[in-house]
Amino acid sequence: MMIKVQEITKLYGKQKALDKVSFEIKDKTIVGVLGPNGAGKTTLLRILTGYMPPSNGKAQIMDYDINNDIIKIQQNLGYLPEHNPLYLSMYIIEFLNFVANIYKINNKNERIREVIEMVGLKNEINKKIGQLSKGYRQRVGLAKVILHDPPILILDEPTSGLDPNQIIEIRDLIKTLGKKKTVLISTHIMQEVEYLCDRVIILDKGKIVADAPTKDIGVYLSDQIKIEVRFDKKVDTNFFAHLHGIISYQAMPNNSYEILAQYNAKVNEQIFEKAVDHNLKILELKMDQLSVEDVFHHLTQ
Repeated sequence: MMIKVQEITKLYGKQKALDKVSFEIKDKTIVGVLGPNGAGKTTLLRILTGYMPPSNGKAQIMDYDINNDIIKIQQNLGYLPEHNPLYLSMYIIEFLNFVANIYKINNKNERIREVIEMVGLKNEINKKIGQLSKGYRQRVGLAKVILHDPPILILDEPTSGLDPNQIIEIRDLIKTLGKKKTVLISTHIMQEVEYLCDRVIILDKGKIVADAPTKDIGVYLSDQIKIEVRFDKKVDTNFFAHLHGIISYQAMPNNSYEILAQYNAKVNEQIFEKAVDHNLKILELKMDQLSVEDVFHHLTQ
């Protein structure tokens, strides 16, 4: 295993930021850690990268213990914190040379050129970091963490604050890196997890409440189903209130409604019957398995 976490607990006074968190991650896998603010995501990443010790428990990165082998660990991973620390007065090349010297990288000029091409900085190369947009600064941060070619990347909110085009570009870069490396990524963006990650871990109040392959995350609510229905005119939301098996419902645009229901309650048939009774036309009705977002909201409310 590339990352092995065993009952990690982190205390701040009497408050548990992490509570007996355990998981393992294999090679060449992208794993997303999801959770609301204060769930413990950043604390977990800081512990794994050696920036703070756990209160209890243990973890290994490539069989190196986080309590005893932190230098070896930091040689084998690249860590991009949420607030990307850069020297804004440095030119991009100057900064990457500085990082390459720290890691004693062989053939550093060749490696710097390769990484610049990889992260899409070629057209910005003559600028100081302080002159770059946030998206390009994030690319510099990614260049920094992959420069020494570590087998593991740990990325904390890597697309936070970027515009839509920049988000797509950074996601595509991370997905490419994940073909050759183990990537642990913290985010609160559901679409990011669904696009990028092979597996999702959901944290809430310091505990793991879900851990599954992204495509199978709905197993945590396997007795529930999502129904989307659109009528020819608006209906009162009380229309759904007395249907058997309804868990929740909400109005959506264009006379549409989203319903969470018990899987075996045959709510779709009840909707058809009630629509006939109320002289309503159903223009569209579809049933879907629950998404990452559905499971996240249910488990962290």
